[in-house]
Amino acid sequence: MKESERMQKANFFEWGGGAKPITIIGNIVGGCFLFSALVACSPTHDLAPLPQAAGAYRLGAGDQVRIITYNDPQLSNTFLVSDSGNIAFPLIGIVKAAGDTPQGLADELSDILKTRGLLYKPSVSVEVVQYRPVFILGEVSRPGQYQYTPGMTMQSAVALAGGYTYRAVMSTASAVRTEGVNGGKPVNGKITPETLLAPGDVVTIYERYF
Repeated sequence: MKESERMQKANFFEWGGGAKPITIIGNIVGGCFLFSALVACSPTHDLAPLPQAAGAYRLGAGDQVRIITYNDPQLSNTFLVSDSGNIAFPLIGIVKAAGDTPQGLADELSDILKTRGLLYKPSVSVEVVQYRPVFILGEVSRPGQYQYTPGMTMQSAVALAGGYTYRAVMSTASAVRTEGVNGGKPVNGKITPETLLAPGDVVTIYERYF
């Protein structure tokens, strides 16, 4: 038997007829590079998870609130928070609402009505009847703004926007949030289809590359 044939048989029996170590290592290294490339290609790979909205809900432009003044039904109505963050309340005028909680706004209105002598022991309640919209951008059939409802997720928002396009990344997206964020400054973070949205969120659905 030739020397080369003996070497081939020895290698075959040594590795049980399977692939040699260099082939196995090459496959592992190649797989690692492929996995790393896929992660790096994710449009949200460099974003931290979007923080959850914390604390009591704070009003913003576009919210509609129902204000009930129990001592005077004429002062009870539905009001829209304007783009400047204000409401126009009868007998009082312009009142800042954006950034305040519904209970905080109710307390403020009660104090003003009492301080100005407009009502004796006023009792005011405020509830949100319609939240400001969320915005869905990118790879959906109908990008635009959609009415927020409690419990809305990325997936349900995409459904309102007509679903994904065939180019869409469906496993992750990004969202800019101002509601319930410390300091009130917008935060951009990554979300998944199960992520709960908040009023005013701006969601971007990305295009996949392959």
